[in-house]
Amino acid sequence: MFRNQLERLAHPAFLGVYAALLLIFSQIDERRTFLLVLPAIAAVAFVAWMLSLKRLLAIGGTPTSRIASAAQGYVELVGRALPHPAGALRSRYSLLPCVWYQYSVEQREEDGKWHRIESGRSDESFLLDDGTGLCLIDPENAEVLPRRTEVSTKEQDYRCTESLILTGEQVYAIGEFSTIGGENADLNLDRDVSELLSTWKHNKPALLASFDLDKDGQISEKEWMLARSQARREVRKTHNEIRTQPGTHMLHQPRDGRLFLISNVDAENLKLRYTLWAWLHLVMLIGAIAGTTFFAMK
Repeated sequence: MFRNQLERLAHPAFLGVYAALLLIFSQIDERRTFLLVLPAIAAVAFVAWMLSLKRLLAIGGTPTSRIASAAQGYVELVGRALPHPAGALRSRYSLLPCVWYQYSVEQREEDGKWHRIESGRSDESFLLDDGTGLCLIDPENAEVLPRRTEVSTKEQDYRCTESLILTGEQVYAIGEFSTIGGENADLNLDRDVSELLSTWKHNKPALLASFDLDKDGQISEKEWMLARSQARREVRKTHNEIRTQPGTHMLHQPRDGRLFLISNVDAENLKLRYTLWAWLHLVMLIGAIAGTTFFAMK
């Protein structure tokens, strides 16, 4: 939870905090108040600058991969968003076909202020198609930066804000790429042989029928060696069949804490946005440090 709140410092919505602080400062006359608040602003601006810089470096420093040839690990993908094979997703209020949504519902109180009464976001997986293959995108714990946000009012007392990534839109995604099954399948020959032999042991009539060569009702050491050899051949055949099948590609949250971002804003515009945000946070940081120094020496 704390991490999610911290990540919001790199979000454009946080820039409104600076505007509010500047408005408040214009009403302050006490030097001591400035000396307390300005260092706090400097600390917040420093963290926000670092987070924006982290995103800028990740987006600018990670080349776009193609799904069919992407290496296992941290990658950047661009493609068309498609619904999950299990079924299409619809947005919470507008009911538009989409692959991701986020919403909040506010109610107007008697004093005219809006109070949030409900909010949420979808975490259902969706597909990304870049023309070379399909990748399953798992948006759980992702930082999602949507281009589209709609605000609608119902009966004058309820207001809904809904952000969407629509089906068919081009989506940018950066995160941990892994392939389940196929040539990257995690297979263990010895383990699977042991499991197969254990299964055979539980079906003694079938085991005796297949490997009791002298028909004495027992499996001798030699006959058991034959059973093990047969089990290894069957497991190897199954493994080969699994590895020749196409695997399922997935993009999910990196385990090392690196940026996991999904957006229907293209990479160039994302880099431009984070560049501007990083500069603004840096200007606020320098201004807060200069202001602290000025009032401390005054």
